[in-house]
Amino acid sequence: MTKTILSILTLTALSAAAAEYHVDLSAKNQVKFISDAPIEDFEGVTDRIDGYVLWQGDSLREGNAYPESELYFEVELKSLDTGIGLRNRHMRENYLETDKFPFARYKGRITDVKKSPSGGFIVVSDGDFEVHGVSKAMTILAEVSGDGKSYHLTSRFSVKLPDHQIDVPSLMFLKISEIIQLELNFYLKLAEINNK
Repeated sequence: MTKTILSILTLTALSAAAAEYHVDLSAKNQVKFISDAPIEDFEGVTDRIDGYVLWQGDSLREGNAYPESELYFEVELKSLDTGIGLRNRHMRENYLETDKFPFARYKGRITDVKKSPSGGFIVVSDGDFEVHGVSKAMTILAEVSGDGKSYHLTSRFSVKLPDHQIDVPSLMFLKISEIIQLELNFYLKLAEINNK
């Protein structure tokens, strides 16, 4: 009986010390894939991002690494819109092959938290970015602001298409860049399980 009560108290303490956030699907989230080529610039845009962040502790703190943390985000590539239907089809079918590889994914952990000049945090994460079925180790920085119940994240990083076995395409006779810039602007909210 005493062991059972002790186990319940320990589990309660551990869950109380954990923070879990999910992408707020009702918010105005945006992911951009930007090609900045000499002849033509274009963007593929979607709001179809999902995922979660989990760490021990009640809030982010400067100077902390969170070795037990988990980050997982995925973006639905079939929903990317470049503004031109033919280009969308070529990008999805011929290069990203979204029927076989429908998502771009990032899985990692928080390795550092720094104060941002804007008053929020710069969160550093180490993990693996996967697109087109090929995963590469990547360190990603995100600007994070919030009040502990919700957070706003922005991040910008580069992905080299040949690293993920994606041929650098020519669309409608115009070459696009082999390096794509990704811009993420999205919101997290405290998971319901911790909100009760």
